[in-house]
Amino acid sequence: YALVLAFGLALIQGSLPLWGAARGDVGLMELARSTAVGQLLFLTVAFAALIHAFAVSDFSVVNVATNSHSSKPLVYKIAASWGSHEGSLVLWVWILALYGAGVALFGRNLPAPFRARVLAVQGLIGVGFLAFMLITSNPFLRLEMAPPDGQGFNPILQDLALAAHPPMLYAGYVGFSMAFPFAIAALIEGRVDASWAPWVRAWTLRAWCT
Repeated sequence: YALVLAFGLALIQGSLPLWGAARGDVGLMELARSTAVGQLLFLTVAFAALIHAFAVSDFSVVNVATNSHSSKPLVYKIAASWGSHEGSLVLWVWILALYGAGVALFGRNLPAPFRARVLAVQGLIGVGFLAFMLITSNPFLRLEMAPPDGQGFNPILQDLALAAHPPMLYAGYVGFSMAFPFAIAALIEGRVDASWAPWVRAWTLRAWCT
């Protein structure tokens, strides 16, 4: 349910604030901020639920049964939560939402219409990933009869450094996606000069440093 609610908020974030920015409606523009933060909260709940399912070896979840094993140490069970295709998508959209909420909460130096457009475009990116996840790669699909144990998981992730590699990689890789909403918002407003570059610089540097 948390993923569905996050998808709904992403739809709102990607539509109404754009309309509000075009009409100069402050209320609709402010929806971009609240929906971005709400999307992060729901995705945090979903990601935490997935990690918990792996941590307690809940083999009634298909993703856990096919990508974990009860005999593995807890740290590797947690790493297995993002070691699968479905789990990596959850990590991906969570980091995407984290950056969006960051702009919503700390981008107060941005003009309100520009910020609304940035967050709206970022919300549309989230819609795409969340729709793909819910339709083709749901990480919470259930088995009617849970197996007694799991099938194991990627041996490459059974190393502390490599287990930490995906979150670190995504923090930088997904973070660079924030440059795209800034560029699209600048194009919508006709900012064809470098006036918007200082606004995106901080977010790009954060992703690059990660």
